[in-house]
Amino acid sequence: MPNSTQLLVLVVALAVLLLVVGLVVVNNKRRRHAELVDRFGPEYERAVDDLGSETRADRELLARERRIRSLELRPLRERERRQFTANWNQVESFFFDDPAAAVQRADALIKAVMEARGYEQEHFDQRVADLSVEHAAVVQHYRAARALATANVQRGTRPDVDELRQAIVHYRALFLDLVNEEPELAHRHVWHGRHAPSRA
Repeated sequence: MPNSTQLLVLVVALAVLLLVVGLVVVNNKRRRHAELVDRFGPEYERAVDDLGSETRADRELLARERRIRSLELRPLRERERRQFTANWNQVESFFFDDPAAAVQRADALIKAVMEARGYEQEHFDQRVADLSVEHAAVVQHYRAARALATANVQRGTRPDVDELRQAIVHYRALFLDLVNEEPELAHRHVWHGRHAPSRA
């Protein structure tokens, strides 16, 4: 049988081991937390506000990362990128004739690009959650565009062209990030120039 000295040494060694393990776990959690804050940026703060704590936000964002890893996401082929860019140019051109319909087309185009990239066509909130993992810096534009478009539909009267123009701007920000398009497209503005629509 171990004597009291050996038992004391064993207890102390076990305590030290547990302390080291605890420190490693805490440090890993802190490191992972910092990585989530850095990766998700404003989306992290939104998750904290929505869920009520950083612990819950960490858990939610880690779950989003796991879901995205289960999907087979891929970049667009150059042919696809050119076609989607041409489609986007048509959306912007169509805005001057029918702003509300152009916004609907922009929303449909975003979904088409997502599908081509490998995202699943879930409900809107799930699409936003999925996009937040790889496109956290621009996903708020998707929410803003949808909110503006929905407000115009619910209004049931003549559309607010300024709001619809803002919706197109938000959709464009997400679109560019999804297709990784050439920067000159980012400088095209549907609300400037001699063809800009007048207020409805």
